[in-house]
Amino acid sequence: MNIETVYQSVASDLQAVEKELDKNLQSEIPLVTALGKYILNSGGKRFRPLLLILSARLCGYRGDEHIPLACILEFIHTATLLHDDVVDNAKIRRGNSSANTIWGNQASILIGDLFFAQSFYLIGKIKNWRILNVLTEATTKLAEGEILDLVMIGDLSSNEAKYLTTINYKTASLIQAACHIGAILGNVDLAKEKSMKSFGKNLGIAYQLIDDTLDYISTENELGKSIGKDLEEGKVTLPLIYTLQKSSPQDRKFIASTLQQKKITKKSLSQVLNLINQYQGIEYTIKKAKQYALNAKKQLAQFPFSPDKEALLTITNYVINRRH
Repeated sequence: MNIETVYQSVASDLQAVEKELDKNLQSEIPLVTALGKYILNSGGKRFRPLLLILSARLCGYRGDEHIPLACILEFIHTATLLHDDVVDNAKIRRGNSSANTIWGNQASILIGDLFFAQSFYLIGKIKNWRILNVLTEATTKLAEGEILDLVMIGDLSSNEAKYLTTINYKTASLIQAACHIGAILGNVDLAKEKSMKSFGKNLGIAYQLIDDTLDYISTENELGKSIGKDLEEGKVTLPLIYTLQKSSPQDRKFIASTLQQKKITKKSLSQVLNLINQYQGIEYTIKKAKQYALNAKKQLAQFPFSPDKEALLTITNYVINRRH
């Protein structure tokens, strides 16, 4: 099974999610519909809805409440993308002009806020308090993770433990929620519910760690945004954290002076990238990602083999091997 086969296996459910998204984007305010459709239709993989659908199936759920819940996850995720692009002053998102480049920062922030509001309007209709708790906790952690990420900008004293906490909140929290909600819908026993929750957390951390490496080793066409963007913004991710820990005082001093520049030159950026490669920051980060991916796979051991389990294992492999 490959990732394309995985998506094909849940194609009808994903189509239902798309219809639900489109229905909830309708507004009397043209800007809401235009900007919302632009960002939602700009090449997103619907990764979190995919995980929710497959987790629910694995746990034996056969109803249809997973469709609006998948829609909620995508609205929350999209809201964070809109806000992130404003914070990062991003020009490109998924290979296209970012929404804030076209409509401005104010519109992006306000539409992002609306997406958050729409998410909780929809969850109110489900009337499942356990799921509401999962979503509110995940959204709170996500926001805290974004703040931690902001605080870490340019902070060369950041260590691996602090960074793993940040990405657990910023990225893994919503992926964990997707898998946890699937288990709740399936009404599995507590042990299996905890396993699905842990699966999502480990998968989410692996996902972000690979994302960190792609900023250095991918191409702009593959990644859909500028390469080296994290470094230019002063973001201290794990490849750089490891490099700083292993580098000589002279190299560390050069990296610090480079990050302090208002605008990093291509030459300086290339030199820092060379140092990250020299001290094996990329290799170390990939190794850590593989460890988290292996931990994720182990959480599925108590579930009997099925096409849905195989699909989740395939997704875990895809996360490690992806190029965008």
